[in-house]
Order: sequence, then C-alpha cells, then structure tokens
Amino acid sequence: MERSWAPTAERLALSAATTAGAHVPTAGVPAWLEEHRRSGGTVVRRIPFAELAHWSFAADTGNLRHSSGRFFTVEGLDVRRPGTQWQQPIIVQPEIGILGILAKEFDGVLHFLMQAKMEPGNPNLVQLSPTVQATRSNYTKAHGGTAVKYLEHFLDPRRESVLTDVLQSEHGAWFYRKRNRNMIVEVDGDVPDDDAFRWLTLGQIHELLRLDNVVNMDARTVLASAPSVPAGTRALSSDAGLMTWFTGERARHDVHARRMPLGEVAGWRRDAYSLGRADGRFFRVVAVSVEGAGREVAGWTQPILEPVERGVVGFAYREFGGVPHVLAHARVEGGFLDTVELAPTVQCAPSNYAPLPAGQRPPFLDALLNAAPERVRYSTVHSEEGGRFLDAESRYLVVETDEATTPTQPPPGYHWVTPGQLNWLAGHSRYVNVQARTLLAILGTVTAGR
Repeated sequence: MERSWAPTAERLALSAATTAGAHVPTAGVPAWLEEHRRSGGTVVRRIPFAELAHWSFAADTGNLRHSSGRFFTVEGLDVRRPGTQWQQPIIVQPEIGILGILAKEFDGVLHFLMQAKMEPGNPNLVQLSPTVQATRSNYTKAHGGTAVKYLEHFLDPRRESVLTDVLQSEHGAWFYRKRNRNMIVEVDGDVPDDDAFRWLTLGQIHELLRLDNVVNMDARTVLASAPSVPAGTRALSSDAGLMTWFTGERARHDVHARRMPLGEVAGWRRDAYSLGRADGRFFRVVAVSVEGAGREVAGWTQPILEPVERGVVGFAYREFGGVPHVLAHARVEGGFLDTVELAPTVQCAPSNYAPLPAGQRPPFLDALLNAAPERVRYSTVHSEEGGRFLDAESRYLVVETDEATTPTQPPPGYHWVTPGQLNWLAGHSRYVNVQARTLLAILGTVTAGR
C-alpha cells in the first residue's frame, strides 16, 4: 500500500486546477446561496439575557450555561505572562465536533460536496460550508432536532477512503482549548441528492474564496488541512530548522491560563443586553433569538460573542531566490492548548491598539495597511465561525513586502516559511492557527499569481 501523501496531493492539485465543475457553474453559486437565504426566512434578533430559553447565569459562579449541561458555557479566563496579565470571558466547549467534506470523482476529477448552511452569526446568514458541520451535542441530538445529513460517512469511515483527518484548534482568543476533527472522506457509490448541497471542484472553491463572505470558516480550515504538492524543496529555513525554531518559541513563552468564574472577571460589566469591557474594546457577549432557521431545529436562543470591529488578518509575502515565503508569527493566545501556534504576520482589530504609541502597535500592521494597491496579492472579507460569533469579520490580506518593511532576519517570534512548509505543519494538530489556515486555503493560487 502506498504510504505517501503524494497521490492524494496530486489528485487535489488536479481538482484545484479545474475551474469548470461537472455539475454547476461557479458563477451560479452565490445566487444559489442567496436563494437559500431568502427561502429560509431566517430572522436573527438581539434579545436581553432574560429572554434566553434554557440559558442562565449560574448563581454561584456567574457562568452562562445551558440547562442540559450540553453545548457550551461562557466562563472567565485568567491569563498570566511575564510582564502582563488579563481576564476575559471565553467560550468553553470541550466536546470535539466534526467538520467533514465528502469527495467524489466526476470525469476523473475530485469534487467536494459543499452545503448552503445558515449560521446565525454570519453577516449574510448563509455561506458555503462543509458537508457536515456539527458539534457532538448537535449530532447526538441534544437539541431534540432532526439528524445531521451525511453524518454516517464521517463517524466510522474506511481508512482507505480518508483523504485528510486532523484535529485542529479554533480561535484561541475566544475559545478555551477548542478542537474540531477536520476530515475529507472520499466515496465511490451514489450519494443522495439534496438541494442544499452542491458538488464543486477545488478550483471552483478557490475562485469563490475571492468573494466576500461566501466560503465559511469551517470549509476553509478543512481545505487548508489537506495535503498539497510542494512547489519545490528550497526554503530560507530547512524543515528541521523551522521545527527547532517553533519548538523553541513554544518553550520560551511562559503562559499560565486558568478558568475562573465569569462573575469575577475584572474590568467587564454586564447589563440587560451585553457583557463587555468598560472601555468598549475587543468584544462583548450578547444574546440572540433565531427563528425560521431551516436547520436540525427551526428556532432557538443562544449567547454569542460579538467583536467590536472588523479585524485585519494578513501575511507579508516575499520571494527569496524565486521561492515564495510568508512571514509567520508564533502567537500566544490564552485559549490555546499549547502556548503558541503559527499565525499570520498580522492578526488584530486595529482600534484596540489606537490608544497606544506607534512602538506598541502590532508589528508590521502599518506595512500591510499602507501597502500600495499593486502590492496587495489578496484582499477579501471573510467571517469567522458563525455559530458562536456574531458579525465577526476580518479582511484577509496577502501583501508583497520588501527588505525595508519585513527584513530577511525578522524580529523574535517571526519566521519566514514557504506555503509548502505551512501546509506540512497544518497536517498536524495545533501547529497552524485558524486564521493562518484561512489564508493557507488560497495561498497556492495567490503565490502563483492567479
């Protein structure tokens, strides 16, 4: 049996090069998503915490929890590092969900079964999602709703049919040690048709990744975890050297994060409608009601995190000896299981740092924001996880830089890596954060100039 990933990577590369699918034209996908949004009739409205059904603040801890003990809780987190410390609310969801995409060959080319899925936090409600996107509470029907379609393909797949399978972290600033199983599973036989699902090539999905708020976060992370054909073997740093640097970064950061009662978090205030910082920065916890959802259950209420503004997430891009590289950041986030994961060069909400002097702003932020238009290789707005975050958007960028703005020898905590090296690391758990995986999903086409 072939033990290399190469055959899978080559099949995925062929799919990425195929922009005309066997089933639907790419140009028709946004209209199909919009039709599902209109026909669904979903209404999401903000409500006071008192109107949450089955959710309440615990009398002893102040934690926001569901009466079933399932789904998730909103608790406090105390993070201490040398020279700094902070407290914040954070979502605690220890169960591991499934983010799974079915793959099948049509005319010799892999196609992927993508879903038009409603998530209450999406700015446009319906986006292109994996075949299956479900927490354990969802697929075990803790909500009392209907079954998750196509779930059986991912619960106990034949090993030979699995193209990628890895546990990946989610937003370490908003989730406490959250992981999901990212899977692509190939099928041979017939798959029942459903109007909420469409078969697309990887090339079609890459084209859709150029459009604002079309491909959701869960689809992006699954696709980024799949193996790719390396563009070459040369790099500024060897794979062994990269691993030594990254392991050193994990070892040098002293991070102590502990859960604490939400009611004791310092600097956060709760009123009837929200729980937020006194200075209005970062994010707030709010509550929403969802009606006419067209999901496993038709309606529900839930707490949800709302960022205060659109974020900026970007890779600085340079070529060294003709080889594309991006500048990765070993980033600390309080909710990570390990101390750091590889993140984009810049990942922030700019207004959070507006009060600070220039020297304390995130490194390289101004280089990306002030880049000349001809240097911007990629610029698209994507929303984050729509099930837990409300209107959480970031502008994702890949910006060509130079020695003056991003030196060959970057400051501590930063390292130049090739897209191939980043893809290699994304095939393992807790190496590449979810924001970097979004950019990785499109990086091959960006660096190729497409």
